[in-house]
Amino acid sequence: MEYTVVLSDNKTVDPAHQANILEAAGATVEVLDGATEEGVAAAAERADGLIVDAYTPVTEAVLSGSDRLTVVGRAGIGVDNIDVDAAAEHGVTVVNVPHYCLDEVATHALSLLLACVRAVPQHDRAVKSGTWDWRPQQPLYRMDGRTLGLVGFGSIARRLAAKLRTFGVDVVATDPHVSAARMDDYGVEKVAFDDLLDRVDYLSVHVPLYEGSRHLLSTAEFERLADHAVLVNTARGAVVDEAALAEALEAGELARAGLDVLEEEPPAPDSPLLEREDVVLTPHTAWYSEESRADLSEGVASGVAAVLRGETPEGALDPDTPWL
Repeated sequence: MEYTVVLSDNKTVDPAHQANILEAAGATVEVLDGATEEGVAAAAERADGLIVDAYTPVTEAVLSGSDRLTVVGRAGIGVDNIDVDAAAEHGVTVVNVPHYCLDEVATHALSLLLACVRAVPQHDRAVKSGTWDWRPQQPLYRMDGRTLGLVGFGSIARRLAAKLRTFGVDVVATDPHVSAARMDDYGVEKVAFDDLLDRVDYLSVHVPLYEGSRHLLSTAEFERLADHAVLVNTARGAVVDEAALAEALEAGELARAGLDVLEEEPPAPDSPLLEREDVVLTPHTAWYSEESRADLSEGVASGVAAVLRGETPEGALDPDTPWL
């Protein structure tokens, strides 16, 4: 049997690698030029499968407009751009690649934390502009003996906790889906969200974006943090209220932030975060290594091919628990 699979957003994946896997499964591969809702809906009408990135909207309108579509492959981990409930209602399997970049993101979160704790980007810019002086970035504090809080304790957060063991940092975490015993296996203490905010020196975000996590960290939460606290976000931009974050930094309610993800990507030119010396920004690159890109390309294409063959791949989401 012949299938048609449409690829969009080839910024993160290797389309040639994907095409080889899909063609071996009997699929004809097309590449979508432009990932608007209207363009995706038109592509879905002629497709058995879609492979999309984070910026492709797979909405109720897209899913309900096709009698052929049986599988949507998300080239990544998060599925907040896909209406998972509508997909289940229309009998469309959603496949992601849950394990392809765990070490990369954990390492990037650690890198942002270290950059903030030691003011590395600020010192770099100062030296290159002709200033050789450590004093403008004081006060900086020793990491040993400090406490880091993890918001979410999935696979990435667990790897970050393991990496922090050698830094003498105590780690606490909040996650309603993970038991205290499981956290204890990683040397991590389970605490309530409010208790975490009150205790930590560093805060790292590792939750997916859904209605309950949007602006999870906003004005009230920043007010609870210590004024020397550092925030790191490598999860989804909208988990953090950026306007509130900018206000909190300006008010001295926390010291620095390291962000790989933003509410709007790329940020608007007038974003208040762009001009702040106390914010370290990277362009949603935590996922990337050459190895992770190859794993992503192969994983999503193999998952879609498996569904077309009538199989259930590892990355098929359970519509009742899409965030776990």
